[in-house]
Amino acid sequence: MPLFKNRTEAGKVLARKLASLKDTPNLLVMALPRGGLPIGAEVSKALNCPLDIFIVRKLGTPGQEELALGAIALGNVTVYNESVLEFANPSEAALSQIIEQEKKELERRNDLYRKGKPIPEIKNRTILLVDDGVATGSTMRAAIQALRQLTPKKIIVAVPVAPPDTIHILKREADDVLCPETPEAFMAIGQFYEEFPQLSDEEVKEYLK
Repeated sequence: MPLFKNRTEAGKVLARKLASLKDTPNLLVMALPRGGLPIGAEVSKALNCPLDIFIVRKLGTPGQEELALGAIALGNVTVYNESVLEFANPSEAALSQIIEQEKKELERRNDLYRKGKPIPEIKNRTILLVDDGVATGSTMRAAIQALRQLTPKKIIVAVPVAPPDTIHILKREADDVLCPETPEAFMAIGQFYEEFPQLSDEEVKEYLK
């Protein structure tokens, strides 16, 4: 049964849960595109703080692309989902090919969305890292590890929905994790939304305006 009508509604729900952060100095909302942007837009509006993006790419399992072997992020960060990697058991050549392909897409999106501008100053800031949900947590973990290299004051992960075991994993890596809905029966993020379309590059650019 869906919990949210769409990402905009989920973002508003999440923003209400984050209301206590409104006066946090140097707060920056960083959304994981593409799906995290409508969430981030609602949160940044409610908390009256800047919105930006941090680009990560899932490493899909061959033949089951929605199942994450791991993820990559800017800063040469690669995170593996060990249980899925063991189950899928891709060859070294296949894994290298997946990583290479996703690196190209990571760079393409970074160039397209940022238009040559660097990511904002992260040092000593409180980063609110948002997405439309997490399943295995690979992409969020990659983002956390990459952002840690830039020495923020604090990283807070905020998502509308995630399974309890993934929340437990993220709590070991982020300074705090906030998630209003943690259903045990979790197949995919989209099952909790009535409307869950893919966002286009053009829609991403509109949000960033």
